[in-house]
Amino acid sequence: MTAAPKPEILAAFEAAKGFMPVDEGLAFYTAAVEAGALGLPLLEVGTYCGRSAILLADAARAAGVTALTVDHHRGSEEQQPGWEYHDPETVDPEIGLMDTLPTFRRTLHKAGLEDHIVALVGRSPQIAKIWNSPLALVFIDGGHTDEHASADYEGWAPHVAEGGLLLIHDVHPAPKDEFTGQAPYRIYLRALESGAFTEVSATDTLRVLRRVGAGI
Repeated sequence: MTAAPKPEILAAFEAAKGFMPVDEGLAFYTAAVEAGALGLPLLEVGTYCGRSAILLADAARAAGVTALTVDHHRGSEEQQPGWEYHDPETVDPEIGLMDTLPTFRRTLHKAGLEDHIVALVGRSPQIAKIWNSPLALVFIDGGHTDEHASADYEGWAPHVAEGGLLLIHDVHPAPKDEFTGQAPYRIYLRALESGAFTEVSATDTLRVLRRVGAGI
């Protein structure tokens, strides 16, 4: 069954700084609502300024569970100065480094969702190493190198509960550039080849997988 966010939530999503298009956002929301029925937290890796977190938090609110985001808020590789996805507005003028955390907080505040999401600020592998609870949904949308995508997969996929969902963003079967899509595509293939996950849906570059067995 397809779930749709209320118009004000969709409007907040569209107004937020970020890269996820609406069609992927709607598929993401449907998956988050479905996963929320398991009664376990929903977690995303790679928050940036909170665009997808709006949908995650709203789905968590509807299910009465908690949404969590994992990000160091210093930007991924392709968001650094000199790269295509760099936004000078996200740079802290005092220290000269990216800091998307203030924008994320404003984004969730404006959407009225601050009470339904917890921001875990730090490196994904460090946080995953101390995490020990099952999750209904894990959304991997962090760094796009093999090192970072593999670390996110290995750190968080084991926590997806039986019947829970693993979502992977920016899956491009054909290479586009150094940072876009090939590493996410490889962890997507790895998940399918493991036999632990089966594909539920594909919307543009978003893949939704369900845990059907043990392992990764």
